[in-house]
Amino acid sequence: MTPTGAPRRLLMVMPYSQFVRKAAEAGFEIWAIWDPTLREQEYLDEVAEHARELLLTDFSDETGLRALIAETVRTHDIDTVLHLGAEESMPPAVAEAEALGVSPNPASAVTVLNDKAAMRALLAEHGLSVVRAESAGTVEEVAAAADRLPLPVVVKPARASGSRGVALIRDAADLEEWTDRVTEAGLAGPYLVEEYLQGPEFSVETLSADGVHHVIGITAKHTTGAPFFVETSHVHPAPLGQNERTAIHAVVIGLLDLAGYRFGPAHTEVILTPRGPRIVESQARLGGDRIPLLIETASDYDIEAAIFHTLAGDPVEPPTPRHTASVGFLFFPAGRLESLEGLDAVSALPYVQAVHFPFSAGDELPPTTNSFTRHGYVVVDAESPAEAADRVARVRGLLRANVREAVLAAPKGSLS
Repeated sequence: MTPTGAPRRLLMVMPYSQFVRKAAEAGFEIWAIWDPTLREQEYLDEVAEHARELLLTDFSDETGLRALIAETVRTHDIDTVLHLGAEESMPPAVAEAEALGVSPNPASAVTVLNDKAAMRALLAEHGLSVVRAESAGTVEEVAAAADRLPLPVVVKPARASGSRGVALIRDAADLEEWTDRVTEAGLAGPYLVEEYLQGPEFSVETLSADGVHHVIGITAKHTTGAPFFVETSHVHPAPLGQNERTAIHAVVIGLLDLAGYRFGPAHTEVILTPRGPRIVESQARLGGDRIPLLIETASDYDIEAAIFHTLAGDPVEPPTPRHTASVGFLFFPAGRLESLEGLDAVSALPYVQAVHFPFSAGDELPPTTNSFTRHGYVVVDAESPAEAADRVARVRGLLRANVREAVLAAPKGSLS
């Protein structure tokens, strides 16, 4: 193992560039593994800047990924293997790390958090956050399960993310449209069919150390609603009463305990129904949609850096928010972009923490049907949720996209 007093050696699979930098700042030596087809070379160069070595492989080749992890661990005397990226390549990475004795979590814990059907079954087994649900292997089985539950139901691929393939099914027409959509997108089963939960939505960021789970913050979510449930904005911290906050804490910590999760971040989505909080899904990673930046803006707490300080043995100290932060997503008509006006004016606003619009003149703006097809975002600082909403609205009003609308119609229910 690493000699006493030497920097701890960390192998990260699919690490975002800021993770590598922050791990190095916390005193780790980092080896990084990436799939070069998933990011441009410039980004991979940023990852390599703070890593001892950047190793490239095909994440879809699970055998090859596991072999590379094993070789790197043995060659460089790696202490810990972490995967904090997208869920799709987590299972082989965590399984190999566990087999080598260098995983901070049992593979079963990561699997049950990331797999919506497995998570729902675990909760049902223990009577926590009970939701009527059935697993279905095929679209035909989805139809049968929907009849039994009964309608309306929400259906989602058990292992997808970013709202892909999620839909509210109210009748046969909805089911037919959903079937066409997931078939075209290649979103194969298994699927989860569950009762339609109604109420305000929240996401809960936690950081676990030695099996103790610390709630770092709760963020309020706003979505398009049916049929795609795409997030349109988030507000942190969520405006909740103490009783509501306590109830949400309890179900999330209960899930993490049942899963056997030991270390690292988790992102858990909850709906506060009239029957109390009900867990929608969870992932063994940080939340997306710039939630870490919202936490840092509101609380001066860098949850990304905290992961590595916790791994180094520092205690977890959940923050107290001082401000409100919000991310508002941008939606424009689908079609060919001719120009975008107002971006410089938005960037100059003192309360804007970040603005992102990854399109140029001539690019095609896609119809928005999931998190990956939104057109950008703005992050603002404010003194209250109401002020944050006003500031996001002002930014949206300043941005004017000139778009030559597409000839093909956008999917029913999209924001375009």
